[in-house]
Amino acid sequence: MKALHFGAGNIGRGFVGVLLHEAGYDLVFADVAQPLIDSLNTEESYTVHEVGNQARDIRVTGFSGVNSAADPEALTEHIRTADIVTTAVGPTVLRLIAPAIAEGLRARAASGAGKVAVMACENAINATDGLAEAVRAVYPEVDEAAIFANTAVDRIVPNQEPGQGLDVTVETYHEWAVTSAPFGGTTPDIPGVTWVDDLAPYITRKLFTVNTGHAATAYFGFGAGISKISDALENPGVRAKVESVLAETKQLLVEKFGFAPEVQQHYVEKILTRFTNPHLPDTVDRVGRAPLRKISRQERFVGPAAELAENGHPVEALVTAIGAALAM
Repeated sequence: MKALHFGAGNIGRGFVGVLLHEAGYDLVFADVAQPLIDSLNTEESYTVHEVGNQARDIRVTGFSGVNSAADPEALTEHIRTADIVTTAVGPTVLRLIAPAIAEGLRARAASGAGKVAVMACENAINATDGLAEAVRAVYPEVDEAAIFANTAVDRIVPNQEPGQGLDVTVETYHEWAVTSAPFGGTTPDIPGVTWVDDLAPYITRKLFTVNTGHAATAYFGFGAGISKISDALENPGVRAKVESVLAETKQLLVEKFGFAPEVQQHYVEKILTRFTNPHLPDTVDRVGRAPLRKISRQERFVGPAAELAENGHPVEALVTAIGAALAM
């Protein structure tokens, strides 16, 4: 089995790639960074270091790289012959890779290779739908060659120490939830995936708890002159502000999806514990980057604040976090 993954960065290698490797797939990473592609084509293995509770090292083998900009013919052939296509490139980049995916799927349909699963593993709600729309604009008959499925992904992958090569350090926790409906009862065999009937509660809870809380910690921590995420949550003032933000998103999630309040509170506390993992040297600069995107209409602050305000609830903590983002 072969998996083509767009984005050979730390998340691609340390999250999606390692789970596909453990599921038995040979990996082809598509990227535009030629030095990274060269490393993928010369190294025989890399190691994913999971740190925290039940830490372990995972040796990944059976991979290669293709430069998606410099070698479009090879990329098309990989899409034509892949058993699964995934991405971890950032939501704004999906529209840029859509034409290349469209060409590969067009070749796939022409060769009679059958449909391939396409899943965008991004920090955005329904990112795969957006990718599908962009592909369909180039290749309207795309449904002849692809099954598009939305996903919710969650794993903290901090900036890496220099000199690690292809190795990646990540937290032990991960979640990869995928909607099963597009597959009609026959889902790919990927043990690391949780297949769900309704993805909305999972992806919204993740975005409005994990991503909201992580970014809020970064912005409030930056305002307090703190550089590390774990240190920021040790500051009582920062922690109180983050907890107030997550109390507001908790109210929305409980009302919208019917989560029991104590269940959502346990989820919040588990998330905050993950942020304080001393083995992850995560920084407020990394977590808080791209603040304008993170305060856009459908994102982790304005999204829940707008819904709460429409339902008549106060949103002072979320508005304060937005102000902190603008000040970064």
